[in-house]
Amino acid sequence: MKKRLVLIDGHAIIYRAYYAYPASLITPEGKQINAVYGFVSILLAVIKELFPSHIAVAFDLDKPTFRHIDYVGYKAQRPKADKELIDQITDVKETVKVLNMPIFEVEGFEADDVIGTLARQAGEGGGKNVEVVIATGDQDAMQLVNKGVKVYVPKRGKNPAKMYGIEEVKEKYELEPEQIVDLKALMGDSADNIPGVRGIGPKTAIDLLKKFKTVERVYSGLDKARNKGEIRELVAKKLTDDYEEAMRSKKLARIVTDVPITLDLKACKLNDYNKKKAVKLFEKLGFQTLIKRLPSEEWEKEAENIFINEKI
Repeated sequence: MKKRLVLIDGHAIIYRAYYAYPASLITPEGKQINAVYGFVSILLAVIKELFPSHIAVAFDLDKPTFRHIDYVGYKAQRPKADKELIDQITDVKETVKVLNMPIFEVEGFEADDVIGTLARQAGEGGGKNVEVVIATGDQDAMQLVNKGVKVYVPKRGKNPAKMYGIEEVKEKYELEPEQIVDLKALMGDSADNIPGVRGIGPKTAIDLLKKFKTVERVYSGLDKARNKGEIRELVAKKLTDDYEEAMRSKKLARIVTDVPITLDLKACKLNDYNKKKAVKLFEKLGFQTLIKRLPSEEWEKEAENIFINEKI
């Protein structure tokens, strides 16, 4: 039987939940709890829709990563997270623990890197029997998609949930998944303050990558293509002027897959949890409607039966 490991991008889901649910959601004691409520709601929906045999949650840590050290401008334009959001992270992690799910976080790296590393390790040593699904709202994860890894973007407003495999990524970006990092190297990413090449937009970047495949090959073939008139002089000048920025941007955009962490697949197995404890915590938080959505205590058997029937 094939296994399905679902890796939850904790911080991406927390932020999505915080801005999607009203601040008026509070605990019986009056504490704002919208991010926790939204996170748990999305988490339970992911379990119901994907039926993982294994699951884990990755979080960022509130410390600089190697990207911040390499480039002081990385994410520098982002406003500081609301205190009301930060104050809810502890409660989010408590709900994950009460549902008996392991948490992974490594200092110096983002949750994306942790997930990328776990996904790679899941594909090694018996990985033919493991399908990895990354649950996130962060488009950066698309670069990790391959034959054994998919990205699941949860429902948001009127936008339905969607699963991205290789073909879906190609349809959306007109490029192979592994080229997404090259796309960001050329066009940049304002959300993360990744500069890219000034004046190179999505269309030009995609056209270049369709022809040259990678940023490195764009530059190695630039002079020849310029002389043959295959690249407009203005585009060639922009590329030449911002060579260092393009290389730096690719390094910043690439999700690393060698974080010092080891995947223990057995520890990620969707084991039985103490439903009474979960109900008690949910009552404390005021999550009466979510209590009804909690799976049975024997969700491991429930998931296995459905997973077998899916014949994945």
